[in-house]
Amino acid sequence: MAVFATEAEALGYMKTVAVAKSGFSSWAGVEPLKVWEGEAELVVTVRPEMTQHHGYAHGAIVGLMADNACAWAAASLAGDVVTGSYTIHFVAPAKGTRLRARGLVVKPGRRQVVVRAEVWSEAEGVKPVLCAVATAAIVPVG
Repeated sequence: MAVFATEAEALGYMKTVAVAKSGFSSWAGVEPLKVWEGEAELVVTVRPEMTQHHGYAHGAIVGLMADNACAWAAASLAGDVVTGSYTIHFVAPAKGTRLRARGLVVKPGRRQVVVRAEVWSEAEGVKPVLCAVATAAIVPVG
């Protein structure tokens, strides 16, 4: 049950609503790359003010990426959503200059959408590193 007619429409919605009207996502500079048919992909460039004392991306930024990937994947099927809960496991330091998150709907539903996400740390000339995995219960509110 798609709520967007085209992939471009879904992506445009995320750029104008989920990023531009969200103070945190807007401040972070989150860029949605794909939001369609239960999948989402987004990137963010890690700036110095987004790091922790070791210089890695702060867990809150990694969490933002996982949360958004889950919510946006769910929104591509369910429309307007909020996160009911999510669990994140940090599996490696986010050492790169950019984070990439991918979300995939596991089970759509009317009351909740179950989604999983991976967050990857990227740097020029270095193989991407999986830094976090998450699962979320996303709640349709539209």
